[in-house]
Amino acid sequence: MNWQESAVLVTGGTGSFGKKFIEVMLRDYHPGKLIVFSRDELKQHEMRVGGYDHSSLRYFIGDIRDRDRLHRAMRGVDVVVHAAALKQVPACEYNPGEAVKTNVDGAQNIVDAAVDCGVRRVLALSTDKAVNPVNLYGATKLCAEKLLVQGNSYSGIGGPRFSCSRYGNVVGSRGSVIPIFQRQIAAGGPLTVTHRDMQRYFMTIPEAVQLLLQAAVLGGGGEVFVLDMGRPVRVLDLATALVEMSGLKPGRDIEIVFSGVRPGEKMNEELFLAEEDCRRTQHPKIFAARPEDPIQAETLEGLLLELIALAQHVDGPDDAETMRVLLPQICHYIDQNGYQPALPAPAPAPEAAPSAGVPHLQPNPGGA
Repeated sequence: MNWQESAVLVTGGTGSFGKKFIEVMLRDYHPGKLIVFSRDELKQHEMRVGGYDHSSLRYFIGDIRDRDRLHRAMRGVDVVVHAAALKQVPACEYNPGEAVKTNVDGAQNIVDAAVDCGVRRVLALSTDKAVNPVNLYGATKLCAEKLLVQGNSYSGIGGPRFSCSRYGNVVGSRGSVIPIFQRQIAAGGPLTVTHRDMQRYFMTIPEAVQLLLQAAVLGGGGEVFVLDMGRPVRVLDLATALVEMSGLKPGRDIEIVFSGVRPGEKMNEELFLAEEDCRRTQHPKIFAARPEDPIQAETLEGLLLELIALAQHVDGPDDAETMRVLLPQICHYIDQNGYQPALPAPAPAPEAAPSAGVPHLQPNPGGA
């Protein structure tokens, strides 16, 4: 991909990933135009005065829920990096309607605007929590994945190519566990771990950026790219290591307490859906997953319109359980090319993790 001749728009451009992506693009790829699209005027101001003031940068205040504003922002854009989302699991659990409006309806708006405005590529961020989801956040992101992947089927010849990158826990991003542990250590403890056996996949923000840049090269449209992150890490081991790296002893200088598994949390995350055809790409550290039998666009659109309409009437924790049941059912029956909301969705068997011991991604400015 020739980034130097491209106009690039980054939704959620003031977030942890967005800022790092913009930094890498300005330093290594020199795009013709780079548009920061977000609804946070303060963060945009902080970026401007903090050194993000390159001549190719443009700042655009807007929300992906606003179709008209999104269409205006995409005019003349070649590549869209879609990083905007509500991503905190507890926040989505207790604000299910808002999660659907941003993560699902927002994804549909991205697809529609990209097709209407003649965008060439859409590269979207997803999460391992979208695999066999048990929480609202994961279910909304799975729906978003399906919308974006399905976008390839009706964008037509010469239309946008859509792909997603599925991430584990991104170290150092806002709300991630390591900064929380570091603040707790600085305050003298205790460190709060939900469960002694909880495990997560981890990757760094630079790895997240490089995965997306490689996806821009490897993707022909319709793929979900996944980084080989090795084996998952036990969160308790991570907490213990951070205490010891601070020159302290767990249990003596800093107490570690178990706060209990929160609503919507899995003990172990997964990386692939059972119905996906998953293969290694030309890059030895990146997998590409494709649904074996993607749903017809008309059926998908009808299901998601029903979900979005429901979200308008869902407000608060009393309704969260309804959405928690409905969203995974919709995701399951989308995969089955049908919709029967009265029936529970069976839980697919867990997938094996990719092989361990693969080295970290290295920046490759010449390859993307």
